[in-house]
Formats: sequence, C-alpha cells, structure tokens
Amino acid sequence: MGTLTISPKVYGGLLSKTLPKVIETDRELEHFADALEALDRLDRELKPEEKLLEALLSRLIADYDEKIELPQLPPHRTIAFLMEQRGLKQADLLPVFGSRSVASDVLNGKREPSKSHIRKLAAFFKLSPGAFF
Repeated sequence: MGTLTISPKVYGGLLSKTLPKVIETDRELEHFADALEALDRLDRELKPEEKLLEALLSRLIADYDEKIELPQLPPHRTIAFLMEQRGLKQADLLPVFGSRSVASDVLNGKREPSKSHIRKLAAFFKLSPGAFF
C-alpha cells in the first residue's frame, strides 16, 4: 500500500464509528463485513484514511475466516454451507455465476464451478480458492 499521509482526526472518526476489534462472533463478522461493503460501494476513490480502514477490516475478516474449519464437502455443499452461515439466498450469488440457471446448476451439484466461478466465490466469501475444490 505504501506510505499514506493520513489525518489522525479523520481516521479516528472512522475508527470510532466502526470500532474494529478482533472478531469473535458471526455477528461481529457481519458488522465488519457490512462496513467493508459500505466502503466498496462508495462511488469515488477511497481517501487514505478509508483505505487504512479497508485494509484493517479485510485483515480482521480474513483472520476470523481462517479460524473457521470448513468441512470437506463437494463444492456445491461448501457453497450451501457458507450461504447458510451468512443467511444468503441463491440470488445473492448472481454476481458470481452471472445467471440463475448456472447458479442453480452449481448449487444443486449438476455442474462443477468453473475456475472463474471459484475465483469469484473466493473473493465473495473472502476465503482461499481451495475451499471450493
């Protein structure tokens, strides 16, 4: 990321709104994931302080996800497990699969996810691509 010049006051304000900490529960994970998604949805380039918060939240989420032991399941069952844990519906994965029919086929085990799908799933769930093999 390089050296950024930041305003302690602005960064402190962002931290006081988000209150980042080591994630210990799924509820905290959801809170920080929502905060990270809010930064991603901004229609402008992130300010240096926002970039720092984004990096911090990404690290906290990744650290928490590494603690979760995923069962060894076929890809469609792994996806179903992750969706259930996060309260997601098939429609939430349309950005990953591109169409309802492809999403349906993958989620029902009729079709294996492509390499592109696996990369997108890994980014979407913030996990290693290996979780979907």
